[in-house]
Amino acid sequence: MRKSRADEFLEFASARTGPLYRSACLLTSGDTHLAEDLTQETLGRMYALWGRVARIGNPAAYAQTVLVRTFLSHRRRRSATERPLGELPDRISETGTDPALRIALLDALAGLAPKDRAVVVLRYWEDRSVEETAEALHVSSAAVRTRSVRALATLRKRLGGTLAELAVR
Repeated sequence: MRKSRADEFLEFASARTGPLYRSACLLTSGDTHLAEDLTQETLGRMYALWGRVARIGNPAAYAQTVLVRTFLSHRRRRSATERPLGELPDRISETGTDPALRIALLDALAGLAPKDRAVVVLRYWEDRSVEETAEALHVSSAAVRTRSVRALATLRKRLGGTLAELAVR
């Protein structure tokens, strides 16, 4: 029996919510509440076009692109620069992770420009090629390479030469 569109979307959303949320957390430098909002917005936009999903070759990759575009749109809003102070994240660490290292990495990502952060997340977290990243961000491949070099240099400067140095701080 053929599944209805709603059932197909529910299956897709169940499978992709975790990866979308993890990417959103990296894009937002650990702001879990904003990451949840971005994930929900992405899934809402995907649902709106789900009837045309046959024309989308890879819905999972398209959802990642929608997530990044939603994040960049959010960053352009004036209220995006407002940040609460004095509160710790809901979940500091998971089993087997170093909370200090995680916080240092998220702080370093937060110091990057939004587009540079998007390039780093897509290229190195999502493991996309330069061309895929360029397509997702609507920029040239040269711009992605330039942003990658600049962002990685900034991260190295903030974190030190190696993660081992950071872990012993």
